[in-house]
Amino acid sequence: MHDIAAIRKDSDAFARGLAGRGLDGESIAFAVLECDRELRELQTRLQQAQARRNEASKLIGQAKAKNDEAQAQALMAEVAGLKEQIRAGEEEERAKKAEIEELLAALPNLPAPDVPDGNDENDNVEVKGRAFGARPTLNSAREHYELGEQLGMMDFERAAKVSGSRFVYLTGGLARLERAIANFMLDLHTGEFGYTEVQPPILVLDPAMYGTGQLPKFEDDLFFSTTFPSMSRNVWTLVEQEAAARRVVRRLVPHMPEHEIGNVFGTVLVAVQGRMSGYVEDTTHSQTGFGFSVDVAKQLLEEELNRIAIEKRAWLIPTAEVSLTNYVREEILEEESLPRRYTAWTPCFRAEAGAAGKDTRGMIRMHQFSKVELVSIVTPEKSDEEHERMTDCAQAVLKRLNLHHRVMTLCAGDMGFAAKKTYDIEVWLPGQGRFREISSCSNCGDFQARRMNARYRPKNEKGTRFVHTLNGSGLAVGRTLIAIMENYQNPDGSIAIPDALKPYMGGMQKIEKAP
Repeated sequence: MHDIAAIRKDSDAFARGLAGRGLDGESIAFAVLECDRELRELQTRLQQAQARRNEASKLIGQAKAKNDEAQAQALMAEVAGLKEQIRAGEEEERAKKAEIEELLAALPNLPAPDVPDGNDENDNVEVKGRAFGARPTLNSAREHYELGEQLGMMDFERAAKVSGSRFVYLTGGLARLERAIANFMLDLHTGEFGYTEVQPPILVLDPAMYGTGQLPKFEDDLFFSTTFPSMSRNVWTLVEQEAAARRVVRRLVPHMPEHEIGNVFGTVLVAVQGRMSGYVEDTTHSQTGFGFSVDVAKQLLEEELNRIAIEKRAWLIPTAEVSLTNYVREEILEEESLPRRYTAWTPCFRAEAGAAGKDTRGMIRMHQFSKVELVSIVTPEKSDEEHERMTDCAQAVLKRLNLHHRVMTLCAGDMGFAAKKTYDIEVWLPGQGRFREISSCSNCGDFQARRMNARYRPKNEKGTRFVHTLNGSGLAVGRTLIAIMENYQNPDGSIAIPDALKPYMGGMQKIEKAP
């Protein structure tokens, strides 16, 4: 999320940053500032109306004390008008705030000053000093899926019958190798690099996905659980229905005393269940002078219940970044507790909505895969340094496995939504004859922290500041399996075990087809 105060202060920088992302920065900046101007003007009018209402309310008492009933009645009428004006203004204020938030929520983070310009992966820049190893000398290298199917340990056909495309069964030595890879990564990150291992939830609610930037823009790339509330059936508790009905009554009759609302919201509940039509002619309404269309009440209540259903919806995480980063959401941390470094090995789920026709064979692009994630929570002054450190930690895995790789600085147009700077680590795959991404390490600055309201309390300072968040793969386990298979393949189709993984494989020297 962007800081509206920073946009006001330097809208040109904001527009340039969005332009680097391939957006119409000037038009967006103008739209945001125009909404902000309208909101502030509205808030000024509201403050003036509230001040006049308070002043007029005092004058009513003075007029009555002077027995000036005409003046008192005129002031009372003015106060009643001001109350309605304020109520309408507050509704407009909420709508305008929501409009600004909706605008900002859909905008990506701004690139850091040292991020290269560019539109896509062709404009990414290699970090020469981070390259490691050399391409192995292999004759007629085969791709991982050819090796896996020949071993009889990688079955896409059976997985497709059970789950559809982009799933796989791993069995025997390959299943054990994947587990060994993950355990090796966790031991390295926790034992040598100071990360705290976490077993996080893999189902998360909307606010968590919003916090790290997957929602609202990338909903089509995600899976969510359909066992959570559905509008096709009544799944709301009585307490939830009553709370929703109370909110509807408050919206319809904003000045109704709280003790009278309980006499009215039952009517709204009945209305939404389709047992009433026309207008509410409830005795309580007649006495208080209020009336409203049951059709309107029904529509508003359905909106409220739909909002509750959406809030209860649970998403399957596309990466443990979501669970780990949100670990500190809506918290104020002490500066002394930073940096915080977390790691987790979890399954991940992605719909791959935009991947039609890409990597249709093999394990490169799956709906379900496992990954060891790294997340850091730091002060703003330390985030650039932490970004370099995190990339070092991710590279260390590949170095221990002696896998040739390079590191690319992503250009502005190729970065992920929440990142202000990203390093992609690309491993060499002999079977494909090309480098493929195996990790992305990103510095998100305070972008996610603002969406999560995650802060820290600086030493010797008043107030709080937003933390900076970073995330990276340390590494994608399935792609590491692919890299080992293709780089450690033998002419007979067996797979040699890297030295670093032998302790995790029970002394096994290679994976070969069972006789």
